[in-house]
Amino acid sequence: MKLLLVVAVALIDADGRVLIAQRPEGKQLAGLWEFPGGKVEPGERPEETLIRELAEELGITVKEACLAPLTFASHAYETFHLLMPLYVCRRWEGTPRPLDAQALKWVHPNRLRDYPMPPADEPLIPHLTALV
Repeated sequence: MKLLLVVAVALIDADGRVLIAQRPEGKQLAGLWEFPGGKVEPGERPEETLIRELAEELGITVKEACLAPLTFASHAYETFHLLMPLYVCRRWEGTPRPLDAQALKWVHPNRLRDYPMPPADEPLIPHLTALV
């Protein structure tokens, strides 16, 4: 089974809310909500992936020093195994905006379960609830 390394981030605003993005139509798991991030490219470190993905998808600038590892998810899907480190970020430049046709929503951690998420994302929620 193929191992897929994907990295995600919980952007946390001054009110303690977490940013989630809805997967757009036409993508796998469309309609589900997830933490921003993406696939780690060959030769790329997870932090570099997040900095790149956040610029491409949300138009914000994040410095590596502002990314703190929190936990990770390990989930077996039907055709691949997903390994996903989750980072926390409380400081960035710019205002997150949807550049990839995705809906965005700021949600208090204790309300994250109100939004359907991919199976790999769900175990991350308690870590965020305890953090904020």
